[in-house]
Amino acid sequence: MGRLRDLPGPCRWRRGTLIAVRSAARSTKPRELTLEQWAELDEDEPGELVDGRLEDEETPTFLHEAVVSWLIRVLGVWASVRGGWVFGSECKYAIRPRRGRKPDVSVYLKGAKTPARGASLARVPPSIAIEVISSRPRDARRDRVDKLHDYKAFGVRYYWLIDPAVRTLEVLRLSRAGVKLVLAASEGRHTPPGCTGLTLDLDALWAEMDRLPAE
Repeated sequence: MGRLRDLPGPCRWRRGTLIAVRSAARSTKPRELTLEQWAELDEDEPGELVDGRLEDEETPTFLHEAVVSWLIRVLGVWASVRGGWVFGSECKYAIRPRRGRKPDVSVYLKGAKTPARGASLARVPPSIAIEVISSRPRDARRDRVDKLHDYKAFGVRYYWLIDPAVRTLEVLRLSRAGVKLVLAASEGRHTPPGCTGLTLDLDALWAEMDRLPAE
């Protein structure tokens, strides 16, 4: 019988016999999920579904959440009086088989088909998907490239990108014909395409951000 230090990997005794135990870290693989399984995950299990596996979301800062909450307040008031809906960042969308996304904010304009009240997974696209870009390059690339293609394939009509770092708003119109930049602004008051009656005051948004201490 060889010495214990010659045995490969961790070992344990079973009924008087010393056996090798495979490392849990090596034997455990990330499990694949269906869209339905992803939709039923507890809310404390964050992540979007990419190729059947959970992909980490960006770590939101208080600045990120301040922008999201401001948008929900402003858009919520406007949409509610016009028969539309605004939802927050925990709403899950079935982009295509084995892929699901969670926009920071999503808007259903008046007349658009909306998910049922008891649904945990939406299969009808919002009229507008909004992402607040985080500072990490990986997250910014995901918002600007990966999610752009996903939302276009899903049938989202407008995609908003808000970058708090450089203080810009970009509105993209998505269609089968392609992607078109229809609004790019860094200050002033604007009515984004498709949002009749909405006044989006970017100066007010940046001022809201400035209320947070720098350190």
